[in-house]
Amino acid sequence: MLWRCSISSIIIDGYNAIGIHHRDLRKEREKFIECLIEYQKRKGHDITVVFDGWKTGEGKEVQSVIGGIRVIYSRIGEKADEVIKRIISSVKRQWIVVSSDRDIANHAWAAGSIPALAEDFLRVLDRKEISSGSGEQLDDEAIISHRKGNPRQLSKKEKAVARVLSKL
Repeated sequence: MLWRCSISSIIIDGYNAIGIHHRDLRKEREKFIECLIEYQKRKGHDITVVFDGWKTGEGKEVQSVIGGIRVIYSRIGEKADEVIKRIISSVKRQWIVVSSDRDIANHAWAAGSIPALAEDFLRVLDRKEISSGSGEQLDDEAIISHRKGNPRQLSKKEKAVARVLSKL
């Protein structure tokens, strides 16, 4: 299975990871990309980060490679979410999709990829421990009322997410 391979393909929803409420958004993007470059040097993963260009971008999608990191800005009128969905659907490989957007996570599962919460990925970048195996923030009542089987075991999706997080 591809997940046993040490190098993974990671696609990141850039603004979902860093947020948009910064005094200097350009500087924050650059800091994040520098952090990804250092992480890529340590781990060797194939990393793509996608930023929104839909309000102030160009008429076409802009792609570049910075320090081994593929950086994409969506074209004006298109959100990064749409670019991410298009890439994971068209480039047939198992992606680790870093975003806390539920719609992107659902699309990732449907495309045979594994979503990881942006917060969990940022903890990995900061070398902090990941607090929970699944990264999901669900209340116990929802798990008990909607899941079948042993309540002490992780679901298949939770196990897949835990495996991915351990690889990061």
